[in-house]
Amino acid sequence: MAPSPSAFSTDVDTGSREENATKQELGAASRFEEKRRRSRTKQRQIGILLFDGVEELDVVGPFEVFGWAASQRKDLFAIATVAEQGDPIRCSKGLRLIPDHTLESCPSLDIILVPGGAGTRAAAQNQTLLDFVADRARQCEYVVSVCTGLRVLLAAGLAVGKRVTTYHGAVDEIRKTGLAAAVLDDVRYVRDGNLITSAGVSAGIDMALWLVGEITGDPPFARQVQRGIEYFPAPPYAADV
Repeated sequence: MAPSPSAFSTDVDTGSREENATKQELGAASRFEEKRRRSRTKQRQIGILLFDGVEELDVVGPFEVFGWAASQRKDLFAIATVAEQGDPIRCSKGLRLIPDHTLESCPSLDIILVPGGAGTRAAAQNQTLLDFVADRARQCEYVVSVCTGLRVLLAAGLAVGKRVTTYHGAVDEIRKTGLAAAVLDDVRYVRDGNLITSAGVSAGIDMALWLVGEITGDPPFARQVQRGIEYFPAPPYAADV
């Protein structure tokens, strides 16, 4: 006697569920890949904070890296400097910079970068700046400091309980505050979640190159940027340091 159609109903239903589950998994994977693709191709707005006494290379080093990358891939980065007021900023060594935006006119940011310098001591006491950094950081994909810019991030509560690094001369100072989970030295940069902190001055260039590779998912492109800016440190007298 031929089996009734109901004899196969469980298998047929199971097959349908398995097919549906497979389709759902493929759909989820496809959506994930699309999201990642869009993330790789989305233009990031970078905001670099300026304040009196900021260290020149902390600003200009990462700016050069991001700017060179943007010159090769037009939709990669938009870069702007931002300060509390629109007046020229006098840097640590005397260079003057004119900010692109005030705190009020600053566009939405995907990456906020806080450089270091002697001026970070005053900046870390400036509640207006701290409120701005803390507020914008909540929307950012990455929150970044160079050198003693870490002081500002700690004062804004953004690096508290995190693994960080900073300028070699400020490592003990930051450790004594007890605010960071760990303060690493002898490293160029440290990532803890979306927080990226770099060591002093020129280390911001290394950190920026890493970010270019991370954001694009294309380390060879980051190496092209490195070659483009001819950043291959080989300082003289290294054995005496």
